[in-house]
Amino acid sequence: MEKLEKDVLAILNEDCRYSAAKIAVMLGETEERVQACIHSLEARGVIVKYAAIANYEREEDELVEAFIEVKVTPQKGFGFDGVAEQIARHKEVKSLYLMSGAYDFAVIIEGKSLRSISRFVSERISTFDCVLSTATHFILKKYKIEGALTKNADEERRLSIQP
Repeated sequence: MEKLEKDVLAILNEDCRYSAAKIAVMLGETEERVQACIHSLEARGVIVKYAAIANYEREEDELVEAFIEVKVTPQKGFGFDGVAEQIARHKEVKSLYLMSGAYDFAVIIEGKSLRSISRFVSERISTFDCVLSTATHFILKKYKIEGALTKNADEERRLSIQP
């Protein structure tokens, strides 16, 4: 990966709302060169998606998220990839990672309630023949999401005064 690509990715990772024109100014490049770089990164699958980082704790209609560890037996001929494809097909699955350690996969899912997540794990994930065990951890509070703090700087400076 060339320097321009690395620089463009770093800027887009910081804030994907920057236009090619703005990035070009920041890097001292032409807008056309930056735009071509972005298109190339997208075409090669380096840039997968542009997304907003949302802090749903500030909304009334909160969603429940859980981190699920899954231990599996890899499928013959497909290894872990075949199992991952089966798990990833479910709309509740937001992220899926192959991990080292006691469990093979880390799965982040989203649901409307603790019960819906529990049901998803017991009725969907645990029913795969290759799944040996799971461990579900409910996410109670997020302090930092994708590198962004969830509290404003002003809120962080306030101290709680209790009588």
